Amino acid sequence: MKAFIVKSYGKKEKLHLADWVEPTVNENDVLVQIHSAGVNVLDSKIRNGEFRLILPYKTPFILGHDVAGVVTKVGSKVNKFKVGDEVYSRPADHAVGTFAEFISLNEKDVALKPKNISMEEAASIPLVGLTAWQALVEKANLKKGQKVFIQAGSGGVGAFAIQLAKHLGVTVATTTSAANVDFVKSLGADIVIDYRKDDFETLLKDYDVVLNSQDTKTLEKSMRILKPNGIVVSISGPPDTDFGKEINANWFLKIVLSVLSAGIRKKAKRLGVKFSFLLMRAQGEQLSRITKLIESGMIKPVIDKIFPFEQTNEAMSYIEAGRAKGKVVVKVR
Repeated sequence: MKAFIVKSYGKKEKLHLADWVEPTVNENDVLVQIHSAGVNVLDSKIRNGEFRLILPYKTPFILGHDVAGVVTKVGSKVNKFKVGDEVYSRPADHAVGTFAEFISLNEKDVALKPKNISMEEAASIPLVGLTAWQALVEKANLKKGQKVFIQAGSGGVGAFAIQLAKHLGVTVATTTSAANVDFVKSLGADIVIDYRKDDFETLLKDYDVVLNSQDTKTLEKSMRILKPNGIVVSISGPPDTDFGKEINANWFLKIVLSVLSAGIRKKAKRLGVKFSFLLMRAQGEQLSRITKLIESGMIKPVIDKIFPFEQTNEAMSYIEAGRAKGKVVVKVR
């Protein structure tokens, strides 16, 4: 099969189109013929080597964290899916590889594709949908009537998180450029701040939850707009000690994570708020809940641009420019 692989880490490295052995199918796996694959900032960071400490991949390996396609083979113990099912997934860490023609996935990481959207739209959902779900529902326990600040509302995660938060019945504030104000309002944002013109810290206060996707300076400002015992969930770092426990890190990595997050944890404690780092994980059951929200019309996929498979490197460059309005997808088949 054809696949785009990482031969070596580095910001200037390109993905290489190569012939690759078709994946094997274990007893709990489904083989999926890939129709479309979402492209994410995480793909760029992994290729650059920024996540080697917590997600070490031995080169060469296939990149890609979002997939929609059709099941072509099932393992002997698979009972949730059958050949011909249209599915989507965010593969588990160390089992990624959606920039290819086929992928083998553990059935627990897979869900049936929403019936009312295309393969391209489905491929745009898993990573951002699970990120928003695990941040707002699982970690923050967001409740009806609360207030949430979601940074970068026009991006992939932001566009999904705004819709999910409105479904949960909360007030949503977000940041974006002037050109995207109407767009994020159409997703449900109640308060929209032009980040080029205004400082959100001077306009927002007493928020229950912040979903942080920006730099350390923005993270520190975000903690100051929270009410006492409010929580900031950061998907951009720094990884903290609780995350080390979640991934069963060795003693050395736990020490490194403790050092990396020490400053932020101290600031949070001084302000009387909570800090939590999230590196989303594969979760087919949560993705099935998201399927229901999409089929009911509560959440709609947001796609900026679709690239042909041969232009996967161009798709990577496009998301690295940081101007995507929603998600970028590669059409494999």
